[in-house]
Amino acid sequence: MENKEELREKENEEVLDQQEQNQENADKQELDQEQVEQEKENVDPMAKLEGELAEMKDKYLRLYSDFENFRKRNAKERLDLIKTASEEVLRDLLPVVDDFERAFKASESEEDAQKVREGNQLIFHKLVKILESKGLKVMEDLIGKPFDADMQEAITQIPAPNEDMKGKVIDVVEKGYTLGDKVVRYAKVVTGA
Repeated sequence: MENKEELREKENEEVLDQQEQNQENADKQELDQEQVEQEKENVDPMAKLEGELAEMKDKYLRLYSDFENFRKRNAKERLDLIKTASEEVLRDLLPVVDDFERAFKASESEEDAQKVREGNQLIFHKLVKILESKGLKVMEDLIGKPFDADMQEAITQIPAPNEDMKGKVIDVVEKGYTLGDKVVRYAKVVTGA
């Protein structure tokens, strides 16, 4: 009987040892699983951040590329506009050039200077009308008014004929022109000192 009891004890011990080993293995597996999960958690945020970073870089590169394309297209359009901006004005001035050519031909055989002068005046008025229709205006009535450095360029000063004309425009040597509110050419004037 002792043998049976000894056998039972041995079997119990073996079962206990087996249970302990199973428990240790389960604990090890649990620890390993926790480590794997912790590593996943540690790796996942990094992987997630790296993925977001890659996505943001891609968006940035696309946006930058779109902006560069927009900038290049805009620059090209601006150059095209600058090249063709004067096209309308030139197209409107071509009839004046044609009129001058006809006037030159007609003046070769014309002996009356008055008719040639009238023809030239007609062409001149046509040219002025075209320029005015494009917004170009002549600076008029400058004589006797105070000198304005924003609109005029004083090329010389002469003694004023009277006290009222000091610092005022006495003569206009070259007319000035404005296009809208912008001065295209300053009037060259003589002022009184």
